[in-house]
Amino acid sequence: MLRVFPLVLDIIRCLRPELERIGRRDGDLESQRRRALQSAALNIEEGSGVRGGNRRVHFERAMGSAREARAALLVAEAMGYTAAIDPALLDRIDRVVATLWRLSRG
Repeated sequence: MLRVFPLVLDIIRCLRPELERIGRRDGDLESQRRRALQSAALNIEEGSGVRGGNRRVHFERAMGSAREARAALLVAEAMGYTAAIDPALLDRIDRVVATLWRLSRG
C-alpha cells in the first residue's frame, strides 16, 4: 500500500461532515465530490497493484479526481454551503496531488 492511500482515507473522513452539509444544499455537488474522493482512493490502490503504462494512467486519474474534489470543496465554500475551508486541509489535498503527480511521471 502506498503511503498516500491512508492520507486520502483520512481526508475523506475529515470531509464527511462537509459532504453532509453540502448534500443538504446541493445534492449534485455533494455527489460529484463524493465520487471524486472515492475515485482518487480507488485509483491509487489500483495503480499500486499494476505495472507499466496502466500504473501511470491510474495515478493520473487519481490526481484528477483529487483536484476535482478540492475544486468542489472550494465551489461549496464560494456558494455559501460551508464555512471557510481549513487551509491545512487544502494543504493535505495539495500534498496528495503533488505525490500523485510524481507517481504518474515515474
